[in-house]
Amino acid sequence: MGDILLALSIPVLVFGGGIYAACDCWWRRRHPAPPSPYTHRAARLAEQEMLLLAEEIVDDAHAALGPLYEAPAAPRPGGPPAGLKPEASQASRSGATPDRGPSRPAAARKR
Repeated sequence: MGDILLALSIPVLVFGGGIYAACDCWWRRRHPAPPSPYTHRAARLAEQEMLLLAEEIVDDAHAALGPLYEAPAAPRPGGPPAGLKPEASQASRSGATPDRGPSRPAAARKR
């Protein structure tokens, strides 16, 4: 008997779901929801507000970081840059190979 009730409950549930869906559809047609406050005008106003906020952020960042992007100071006359020693800069000019090709093998050391 339990198997018969279980087998009959499935069509009853499907039929009940269909009736519920039909009644819900009828109710929503008779009682429509109020219009959404998020209309095209509200969307345009929100877009303008976001653009103004983004422009303000970019302006603040440019004001704060602008000096970093300005032209670099002129190089000091005479001598190499402060970080390099004269012998290191001379060695890099004479024996260095360009980065494009392979370098020459090192000379073998005698012990």
